[in-house]
Amino acid sequence: MAQASDYALIFDMDGVIVNNTDIQAHAFQMLFRDLGLTTNARQLLERLNGMPAGAILRSVFRHPVPEEDIERYTAQREFLYRTLYWDDRQEVSGLTPFLEAARTAGFRIALGTGSGNDTISYIIDHLNLRRYFDELITKDDVDRGKPHGDTYSVAAEKVGIPPERCLVFEDAIMGEQAAYRASMRCLCLSTSVSADKFQAPSRVIKDFTEITPADILELLEQNTPVPTPSKELASRQYAQEA
Repeated sequence: MAQASDYALIFDMDGVIVNNTDIQAHAFQMLFRDLGLTTNARQLLERLNGMPAGAILRSVFRHPVPEEDIERYTAQREFLYRTLYWDDRQEVSGLTPFLEAARTAGFRIALGTGSGNDTISYIIDHLNLRRYFDELITKDDVDRGKPHGDTYSVAAEKVGIPPERCLVFEDAIMGEQAAYRASMRCLCLSTSVSADKFQAPSRVIKDFTEITPADILELLEQNTPVPTPSKELASRQYAQEA
């Protein structure tokens, strides 16, 4: 019989570790207003959240934008986000007890995010969570961000667990697709979008008070097939990259 140490849990950060999607949307909306754009940031994030901020910003413009401008806009959005969120950083309910129990059970635990190391520190170190993770994978560790599967594939490689024995925790449609592209199953949190928006998660929870490591082990031992990534969502992504 398999044990928890045979498996890995890989966590996204935004919307999973912290419930910050509304703040992220507010920061994007303020940037769009400054740039004279009418894009609805909340609707945009519902479709594209999980992708790197620069990729999300590129999708807003109908004409090519120099990379240095995208980098400047990304930095401006990050400043706005941190300023807005400074006093409100807190973990999703039940996260620390869940992580403590998962480590005690023997699961390997990794973080896989499209954010950079400085943003990880802003969240993970502020909340004193780094001690729970065996590996932290950022945008600087992969060539392609979500919804490509590289972030989660590298995380699995780093913790030494094959993809079929990994479970990804995601809140975003594009993040769920990244898990499937990495040949992993996915458990989704309904912090950013409603449960019916996801393709085929193993389970949907509102926070970590609804699940235990024992539940996760039972779920993983069922060894259900990994869903095939959605062709519709893949087409949307390719359109954004074109």
